[in-house]
Amino acid sequence: MNLSIIGTGYVGLVTGTCFAEMGNYVICVDNNVTKLRKLKKGIVPIYEPGLDILFTRNLEKKRLTFTDDLQFAVLNSEIIFLCLPTPQSEDGSADLKHVREVTEKIGTILKKKGNKSLKIIVNKSTVPVGTSKELIKILQEKGLKNFDVVSNPEFLREGFAVEDFMKPDRIVLGAKSKEALEKMKLLYEPFVRQGNPILEMDHESAEVTKYAANSYLAMRITFMNELANFCEKVGANVDLVRKGLGSDTRIGKRFLFPGIGYGGSCFPKDVNALINTSKQYGSEMTILTQVSKVNERQKLILIEKLKAHFNNDIHNKKIAVWGLAFKPNTDDMREAASISVIKELLRNKITVAAYDPAAMENAKYYFNDSIEYSDEPYGALKNADALMILTEWNEFRNPDFEKIKSELKHKIIFDGRNIFDPDKMEELGFTYYSIGRRAVIQKKS
Repeated sequence: MNLSIIGTGYVGLVTGTCFAEMGNYVICVDNNVTKLRKLKKGIVPIYEPGLDILFTRNLEKKRLTFTDDLQFAVLNSEIIFLCLPTPQSEDGSADLKHVREVTEKIGTILKKKGNKSLKIIVNKSTVPVGTSKELIKILQEKGLKNFDVVSNPEFLREGFAVEDFMKPDRIVLGAKSKEALEKMKLLYEPFVRQGNPILEMDHESAEVTKYAANSYLAMRITFMNELANFCEKVGANVDLVRKGLGSDTRIGKRFLFPGIGYGGSCFPKDVNALINTSKQYGSEMTILTQVSKVNERQKLILIEKLKAHFNNDIHNKKIAVWGLAFKPNTDDMREAASISVIKELLRNKITVAAYDPAAMENAKYYFNDSIEYSDEPYGALKNADALMILTEWNEFRNPDFEKIKSELKHKIIFDGRNIFDPDKMEELGFTYYSIGRRAVIQKKS
């Protein structure tokens, strides 16, 4: 099929590349000239495992092209995907400015040039309920008739996005037109050969499904974080509690790992957007309001542990930070706990030296020259009073502990992702704080 992808951000680039990998001809549209120049040269602007291989292959085979010419893309595509940003507004709602503007432009192009065959406009952007109806109204006001709008939310995990797209748990399609649904099912059929479902539903249900999925997962994470804090108070081990919970088939094992809060481009924004929409419709989801509040508090839990250990005497100390991305296998720092933690450290006049395998350049956007940047993990430790681990990258899981000891002024680790075992850390002579487990306090650290 001939497809166009409007927006070459994280979702758009993965979507376009994976569709091209299945033999479709994909035109990707963006108004960022600098980004387009890089994409045409074969430079992938985001860190996502496996994407570069597919990208290069399909660029060379000319199944994947890039342009800033929206009209060309619209007129030469059967299906037009909107993969546009919907950033959070000040009140927590999703800002639909880009989605509306592009839909207006598509309507103008099709009205001017005519659309004899059915044009399917697919909304893959994360949008509140009622958006599909709004887009239909915009296109109808342009005088268009031979079109349909499909709600097709994405469920991509950063760090696993290619795998998730190529082997999805399910495909959700919200539409009215049977013809549009059949075309969409034909497009997605190669991705669900193992039998995972393509779910057909109305626009509203598809739109709610996306927010519901992310909000539920955020709620699970937040529950485990609060439970972990409680475990510390009563002397329980959250790792053992987690295993007891996860072995219940009604609950399952995933998203039960405690830490320093969720982040990224989806969970925080989607939780707040659903809160805002529920208020608008007079059915406030108060449980999500609490989820959001608790998550913001949890991001600073290591600061509380740091202050307690040093009896509030933390000014003019140096802290090494391992991990800046909101999760491993991505360079994305949007809403990352590291931002809240480091800003609080700086506010307390603490020197910060940081290392991350992928997010160092993005970190400079948030911190400029207010922190020190190390090009390898042990360099960040030199003369630091303690180490904080904020992202659970694999390369942190089995480090050279003797080298850590030799570089740190004090053998103290604050582990926000529970990547080490407290018993082992005690044997190694570290003072060790984690989430929901006993603190290891050495007499001399």
